[in-house]
Amino acid sequence: MIAVVSPVRLAERLDQLLPQTQCTRCGYPGCRPYAEALATGETTANRCEPGGTALMQTLAALTRAAGLAGAADLTLAHPEPVAHVAVIRLDDCIGCARCLPACPVDAIVGARRLGHVVLTADCTGCDLCLPACPVDCIDLIPPPATWQPPSASDNRRRHQQHQARLAARRRMAAPSAATDATALATVPPADMPPADVLPPDVLPVENPPTATASSLDAAQMTVDATPPATDRASRRASLIAAAQAAAAARRSQR
Repeated sequence: MIAVVSPVRLAERLDQLLPQTQCTRCGYPGCRPYAEALATGETTANRCEPGGTALMQTLAALTRAAGLAGAADLTLAHPEPVAHVAVIRLDDCIGCARCLPACPVDAIVGARRLGHVVLTADCTGCDLCLPACPVDCIDLIPPPATWQPPSASDNRRRHQQHQARLAARRRMAAPSAATDATALATVPPADMPPADVLPPDVLPVENPPTATASSLDAAQMTVDATPPATDRASRRASLIAAAQAAAAARRSQR
C-alpha cells in the first residue's frame, strides 16, 4: 500500500534520519537538500556515505512506501564509512583562516595569522576543510578510542548557526564594497615611480582603512575573496608559497 505523504513532510522525516554531517558526498550541498531531493524522487536512497547500509535501507523503505521511483536501489553508492577526524599541524598552519568557513559544523577554531585547532568532539570527518587549506596542513586520522560521533541534532544546530553567521557576514560585506572600490581607485599604477621621487602635487593617496579591517570577525569574512594586486597581496602570496615549500620539504623528510 502506498502512503500519501506530501513531499514537504516526507523531506522532514528523511532529514531527521540523516546524520547531518553536511559532507556533500551525496552530490547535494547538505543533508536537507538531499532529503528534499529524495522526497521528490529526484535521487535514490543509496547516496549517504556516512549513514552506511543501515540508513540506506531505512531511507529506501520510506521512499518506497511513498511510491517513489528508484527506491528499490539498495546498492550503496559509496564504501561503508570509516570513522576519522581532522587534525591541523600547527607547525605548518599559516593562519589564513580559509578552513573556518569550509567547516559546515564550526568544528575549527582560530583567527587569522594565528594557529587553528580542530575540536575533535565536534568534528564529523566530512573532510571539506582539506581542499580549503592552501598549505595542506590538515590530516585525517582515526579518532581517539574514547571518541563518540557528534549527534545528528548537534550537527544540525551547529550547521544552522554556521549558515546564519556566514549570511550575516555577507550582509556586512555588502556595504563595504563601495568603500573598497573607492580605496582601490587610489592605488597607484604599477608603473608609477616611487613616492619619494614624485612631485608633491602627484603624490599617491594612501588607501583609507576599510570596514573589513576594523575587527577580526569582519576580516575573516573576506578570506575567500581574491585580493587586489597590491603590495600586501604580493607579500601574502609569498608567505603562502614559502609555507607550501616548507610543508612539502617536511613531508619529503618523513
